Amino acid sequence: MAAIVTDQFRIANANNFIDSILDANNSYYVFLGLSNPGTTSSPVGFGRNALWGDVPSNPPSPVDNQQYLSHYRNTSLFGKKLNSSNVRRIIRKVSWTSNTKYDMYRHDYSVYNLSPNSQSARLYDTNYYVVNSEFKVYICIYNGSHGDIGGSSELLGKTSQDEPTFTDLEPSAAGISGDGYIWKYLFTISPSDIIKFDSTEYIVVPNDWTTSTNFEIQSVRDAGDSNINNNQIKTVYIENGGSGVYAAGTYDIKGDGSGAKVNIEVNTAANITKATVVSGGSGYTFGIIDFGHAETDTISNPAKLIPIIPPSRGHGYDIYNELGADKVLVYSRFDDSTKDFPTDTKFAQVGIVKNPEKYSSAGTIFTGNDYSSLGAIKLDNTFSGSPTVGAAITQSTDSGTARGYIASYDTETRVLKYYQDRSLNFANTLDQTDRNDVTAKANVVSFASTTNTITPISGSVDINFSGITTTIGSKQVSLGVTFSGGVANPEINKNTGDIIYIDNRSLVTRDSRQKEDIKIILEF
Repeated sequence: MAAIVTDQFRIANANNFIDSILDANNSYYVFLGLSNPGTTSSPVGFGRNALWGDVPSNPPSPVDNQQYLSHYRNTSLFGKKLNSSNVRRIIRKVSWTSNTKYDMYRHDYSVYNLSPNSQSARLYDTNYYVVNSEFKVYICIYNGSHGDIGGSSELLGKTSQDEPTFTDLEPSAAGISGDGYIWKYLFTISPSDIIKFDSTEYIVVPNDWTTSTNFEIQSVRDAGDSNINNNQIKTVYIENGGSGVYAAGTYDIKGDGSGAKVNIEVNTAANITKATVVSGGSGYTFGIIDFGHAETDTISNPAKLIPIIPPSRGHGYDIYNELGADKVLVYSRFDDSTKDFPTDTKFAQVGIVKNPEKYSSAGTIFTGNDYSSLGAIKLDNTFSGSPTVGAAITQSTDSGTARGYIASYDTETRVLKYYQDRSLNFANTLDQTDRNDVTAKANVVSFASTTNTITPISGSVDINFSGITTTIGSKQVSLGVTFSGGVANPEINKNTGDIIYIDNRSLVTRDSRQKEDIKIILEF
């Protein structure tokens, strides 16, 4: 049995994802992780050597199973919340350039009727819309194309000469060259969206089109939804101009709508040469030109004129369906604005997690603007070294040996941040074979408030320190997490939340002057 998942299903999924992010009951976060993907000389961490190979700058494809999901959780470093200001639907970027042929909007592209210029069976793969140099977006209602008219045709349409710049609600020609193009204005990309989301491949679509109170958006949307313009026909395409029996005049467009009329022009051979919609009517999902011929009439060369059916409720009413917005771009910036985001760490993974829970409150979703998913140790003032990010550390306690990997060290506050993953349980990262040293290696516990030394960096925990701030000279510094007896837990329970996206990237090393602009494209 032949079946398809329709474009509308993908567009609906993109819409649902946006709605889920904007739902106050949910918390989505972009997170960074994996500070030491490993090298030949230091294959540390779960699957580092086997997964990443000998060159961590050549990241492998992520693995999607429960085993690896736990690894992504354990090696995560910090996260930043998503909200309405940093998530947008996107579409392919088609920039207007002069002397270019664009496809026109048609409701009937298929494998049996490919778009003339793009040779695409799917409307959304054709170049039927453009963004101009002023970041205004337009639909091509007509491109000057036609089928057979008295033995000649213009199947590809004409070349566009006039850049559309107008913001009128009705479709219009862009200039005075007579290039034959009719454009419909949709929207202008806002400056803030250009800064965050613009790229060489995609353009951003307004987030709240169906609910926006912006006057310009409302005007375009309402023009599509009014009683006059609801499914109003704007274009009639001449596929075959016919001959012999056609006369100039105005004719009705019959179908499931009403009120549409088209004016016909003919030449001396009675070929139809031009079809101009003079009344678009409303409510059409199909239509045919009524020339008044009876079924018994014999027409040797019948005309075929195709009324182009607009999107449901008209052009501009629902731009997500009209433009095929089945992709979402997520943006997040990481910098040193809080102590949750260390300047000295490294990362090689980017992900998105939904609804992680608070560390100390099972079942309670974390809702802060950002979080640290690292444990932390505040070393006492006897320590003056410079621990290496990615290096392993241990601490011997009464309950066993605590092990971890250094994710960050702040020389000003003497706060060391670390994570613990499953590689710490095995003598040879992935080796789960019985060995003499398995018992000793597998006993991994949490770091504790103790005077015992953290090795091999030879630092002791500042067991007298508690709180979320510390004083450095004359200034008070926020540490981002709350300490008790010199140690702090992560702000989230890493074993909670749904990881919905993972991307392995080449290792990035941060510094104090650096900002990471993370852009993630999700395709539905």
